[in-house]
Amino acid sequence: MIISASRRTDIPAFYSEWFFNRIKDGYVLVRNPMNIHQVSRISLSPDVVDCIVFWTKNPKPMMSRLDELKGYNYYFQFTLNSYSTDVEPNVPSKGKDILNTFIELSDMVGPERIIWRYDPIIVTEKYSIEYHATYFEKLALALSGKFGRCVISFVDEYKKNAKNFRDNGLKELERIQMADIAQRFSEIAKRYSFKIYTCAEQIDLSDYGIEHNSCIDKELIESLVGAKLKVQKDKTQRDECGCVDSIDIGSYNTCTHGCKYCYANYSSGVVLNNFSCYDPNSPLLCSLLQPEDKVTERPMKSLIDNQLDLW
Repeated sequence: MIISASRRTDIPAFYSEWFFNRIKDGYVLVRNPMNIHQVSRISLSPDVVDCIVFWTKNPKPMMSRLDELKGYNYYFQFTLNSYSTDVEPNVPSKGKDILNTFIELSDMVGPERIIWRYDPIIVTEKYSIEYHATYFEKLALALSGKFGRCVISFVDEYKKNAKNFRDNGLKELERIQMADIAQRFSEIAKRYSFKIYTCAEQIDLSDYGIEHNSCIDKELIESLVGAKLKVQKDKTQRDECGCVDSIDIGSYNTCTHGCKYCYANYSSGVVLNNFSCYDPNSPLLCSLLQPEDKVTERPMKSLIDNQLDLW
């Protein structure tokens, strides 16, 4: 199986101690977001975990403990963009902290295990297309040779982040804006010799050399594992998403970065309340088992295809 850690929150930034305790104990409990009293017990044994995919804006808190992941395959989806604290209030300084963290992590684990995410792209009077092109190139120069691929996406409005959109004057991009950004970014990518992909986008940008991406990527994981996987597309994601099946061990409303475009936090008050419940020794993230909870052992197995390929 593939573990996603996590689309729902930034585990490396805020909950690395909890994560390593889960690795040590060999299991994790995860609430069903649609039915919070339905809890799954998920094995984290390296015998069944084929790969762990980390999603983060700041992996620094966990980097000194990566030796504890010996026996596991993993890679990072590392978001590093050009927004200031008006959009990402609690993300450390990009120039002073995060840029150096990115380079340090790449030197530790290898660039093939790092996906640079410049997303989501927001266009406002301050964050104009020209602004994005300028800072995308500055980051491309600084990160040259330190990542395997670059992934972009354009900001989307969901029911979950609609209030943030209204309160912060955000809006989805027009297709002509997307095409303009794609052209500028593709020219930069050619200068620095890397490929750009899109995440869960309908728009076809192949004219600019930009293809669709799979964040939970079968081919990448197969290259890390050294074997073929028997795995299907993740049907719980949008049609535009190319990711394969994974199990997410995070929880919504627990990320304290406070990003204005976030779809995983519904309320800052709920986030703070959940964060106050954080116990690194609990098998549940920012939660404790209640009498009404029903815990079910989820069947787990490796996805490695052991069938002999004669051809």
